[in-house]
Amino acid sequence: MSDVRVIIQRDSEREERVVTTGTTAAELFAGERSVIAARVAGELKDLSYQVQDGETVEGVEISSEDGLNILRHSTAHVMAQAVQELFPEAKLGIGPPVRDGFYYDFDVEKPFTPEDLKAIEKKMQEIQKRGQRFSRRVVTDEAAREELADEPYKLELIGLKGSASHDDGADVEVGAGELTIYDNIDAKTGELCWKDLCRGPHLPTTRNIPAFKLMRNAAAYWRGSEKNPMLQRIYGTAWPSKEELKAHLEFLAEAEKRDHRKLGSELDLFSIPEQIGSGLAVFHPKGGIVRRVMEDYSRRRHEEEGYEFVYTPHATKGKLFETSGHLDWYADGMYPPMQLDEGVDYYLKPMNCPMHNLIFDARGRSYRELPLRLFEFGTVYRYEKSGVVHGLTRARGFTQDDAHIYCTREQMSEELDKTLTFVLNLLRDYGLTDFYLELSTKDPEKFVGSDEAWEEATETLRQVAEKQGLPLVPDPGGAAFYGPKISVQAKDAIGRTWQMSTIQLDFNLPERFDLEYTAADGTKTRPVMIHRALFGSIERFFAVLLEHYAGAFPAWLAPVQALGIPIGDAHVDHLEKFADAARKQGLRVEVDSSSDRMQKKIRNAQKQKVPFMVIAGDEDMANGAVSFRYRDGSQENGIPVDEAIAKIVKVVEERAQV
Repeated sequence: MSDVRVIIQRDSEREERVVTTGTTAAELFAGERSVIAARVAGELKDLSYQVQDGETVEGVEISSEDGLNILRHSTAHVMAQAVQELFPEAKLGIGPPVRDGFYYDFDVEKPFTPEDLKAIEKKMQEIQKRGQRFSRRVVTDEAAREELADEPYKLELIGLKGSASHDDGADVEVGAGELTIYDNIDAKTGELCWKDLCRGPHLPTTRNIPAFKLMRNAAAYWRGSEKNPMLQRIYGTAWPSKEELKAHLEFLAEAEKRDHRKLGSELDLFSIPEQIGSGLAVFHPKGGIVRRVMEDYSRRRHEEEGYEFVYTPHATKGKLFETSGHLDWYADGMYPPMQLDEGVDYYLKPMNCPMHNLIFDARGRSYRELPLRLFEFGTVYRYEKSGVVHGLTRARGFTQDDAHIYCTREQMSEELDKTLTFVLNLLRDYGLTDFYLELSTKDPEKFVGSDEAWEEATETLRQVAEKQGLPLVPDPGGAAFYGPKISVQAKDAIGRTWQMSTIQLDFNLPERFDLEYTAADGTKTRPVMIHRALFGSIERFFAVLLEHYAGAFPAWLAPVQALGIPIGDAHVDHLEKFADAARKQGLRVEVDSSSDRMQKKIRNAQKQKVPFMVIAGDEDMANGAVSFRYRDGSQENGIPVDEAIAKIVKVVEERAQV
């Protein structure tokens, strides 16, 4: 036995230790129950890994991002083992960790039922209690094919070694190096209980899984392609403690209450009719009010900031998108072309920017006109796969509040700074206040333009973002093909993060469209182009606000700001006069003169989440007053009519919540 020197890394502290040959990572972190794997030279390893001389070893905590992924992927293996014990004919697909959980795909004769999921979860609990060891084993391609001869999807994955994709989860199974199989070994007898093709790492044993729950099942195409067989996918979640699992389930219950699709139907705001098609919404009158108010306020603020409004068509010749590069880089996200004008390809537009470039180029431009800020509520169409379409948040047709700013190189930094400040302040006006910024940089496989231009654009955006004093998170390779971007990430009322506004700095499209302006010295000069979507899309922003407020919009956005509720029929006329006077002040007021009893009218108003319930009885009529009842059940009585209207007007003007 010889000595081995290793460095144990804990945050910023480094501890040198001398151990014997064959010492495992588990022995380095003995007694540290929260450590479930190790990181060695940047690579994740099982705790059974034998450390080598000179290596730096860092413990991976179960609650860290990597630790959660390992926990959830290990739980996915336990689920797959349980499925095959209960359904021996099931063929294995892929089982990666995902945000807050995991899934595994199976080829089975018929879809899983809720009763099946209960049985699978019970079987998983049995496996977890057995404490089976996860044991890594390196195999050749030939040996793997022989061992997994009855698993056709695993055989396909073996053939992908070195080219597996993260998008479909295949990279959790096979990578660029050696193939490995993980055996689940009975802790007492050493007997092989189950095995799966997998890169790992995994928890030491199934007993290290503290808390899990199966959530639902769904159909899913193998590796995400509609050309492939349809499999059955089971989703689950796993957490480092039962308390965290309970908190997550409570969070999901609250999120379900706030689901914009559910609220959209309950509040009669919008629908997505099957007769029109997936991802294509229609807004009902009440939803139309909310959307119009959102748009009108945005228009006014843009006018104050010096933007000019433009309008462009929904379709264009394909040549335009050849010039912009979209047909080279974005064709998969576009609808197929229409053959018009004797065989000319026309496309529904997925972006507004090429058309705005044509507006800039419609006549000669002078430096005196810059910065030129063009703004449009432009409806675009993108072919999203059916599996990712989700209500208004991932749609196929939507309206962007799209702006393109053309400026000089000298104006660039100041204009970006003004734009980002404007974006953040406008989002705050709508009630979102908790932000961080994300800087998306060049995808080395998918970009146009020179490295120098990208470096300058990226550094400029970085400096602008840092001036806001908000956290700045890197997003390597996340930029569009024509330039880097800043994304505003906003947290909603229950802590979920939504990507909102994006600001992209682009030196490339002005080059591709040969855009020029006349500089002060008379020379023709290329402008800098800034792409900016503030809401992202109106539909998506509508959905985010609907969920953020759980349907209880502040009065300025509410479709009905006040609802008159008479105690009896004799009080209807008094409330109608109140409503008429309020409407003259620009308020949206209705009176419930139905035959329902007052308490039912109040319940209906609460279900519709009306900010002000305006109640009137004999005493209110006699005193020329009304009483307010609020959404939380509190009440304010005997308010003179003029004061009551003035109070609602003030709440609306201040965009306050009541």
